[in-house]
Amino acid sequence: VLLVLSHDLWAEELNRLAARVDFCPVLQVFFPFSIQLYPREFPGHDPRDCPRDVGKAAALRLGCINAEFPDSFGHYREARFAQTKHHWWWKLHFVWERVRALREHAGPVLFLEEDHYLAPDFYHVLKQLWALRQRECPECQLVSLGTYSPVRGGFAGRADKVEMKTWKSTEHNMGMAFGRDTYQKLIECTDAFCTYDDYNWDWTLQHLTVSCLPKFWKVLVPEIPRIFHTGDCGMHHKKSCRPSTQSAKIDSLLNSNQQYLFPEAMSVSKRYSMAPLSPHVKNGGWGDIRDHELCKSYRRLQ
Repeated sequence: VLLVLSHDLWAEELNRLAARVDFCPVLQVFFPFSIQLYPREFPGHDPRDCPRDVGKAAALRLGCINAEFPDSFGHYREARFAQTKHHWWWKLHFVWERVRALREHAGPVLFLEEDHYLAPDFYHVLKQLWALRQRECPECQLVSLGTYSPVRGGFAGRADKVEMKTWKSTEHNMGMAFGRDTYQKLIECTDAFCTYDDYNWDWTLQHLTVSCLPKFWKVLVPEIPRIFHTGDCGMHHKKSCRPSTQSAKIDSLLNSNQQYLFPEAMSVSKRYSMAPLSPHVKNGGWGDIRDHELCKSYRRLQ
């Protein structure tokens, strides 16, 4: 196992945390186009950029440098939101193309975020899911360790069960794992990913599944999640952030069901009717041609 920590921020505290990992090799990589590195120029916020809500006519009168490129809703870019999509696409390329230890690795690569909480048997279950994919669902492009749905009832009779579904960005974007075959199809959609007007990388992927990729995505996901979202932290949340409260609830859930973890084998219990699924809305925030071109450049930089 190799743990790759991809940062868009240089901070001593984060480096100290990385240095304390002692259960596997660790590689830290740093997004080279972060707001921290470019605080007063693109891809950070250039003082000459248009204000978010100014409107195109007023922007043209102001002469701000991105006046010609509002998003689908007439708003101009906000660097802190645009950075998330940039960072995700860059690290996707970097992990598969630039990390020497993974040059011959066919998969899987598991993608996690800082507000994800993993069950003790997540790696055991990941290996089971990957074997199940190869054995029973070779057409499944990826596996996911869980969804956001709250766990109701105990784990008994369900901890070893797996569902086969259409991949949905709002449900299966946590703990996604896929192989080089899926990655190679994704990078063929670089232009589509980099020009779709949504600052969310996962909603953009949903769009690709019906617009560019050869087939819509199918996913294997356990009935009992092995990954949990710590709740009220992150880009989309404005309230005070208390991840410790949520993690205590998750600990309690896992402790009361620990006898059902580490199943010897897993099997597909439900095969849902599957069909292409389009995003139900486009969120904008990604209309600036500078974002499009920088995003497309990552593939050339490899």
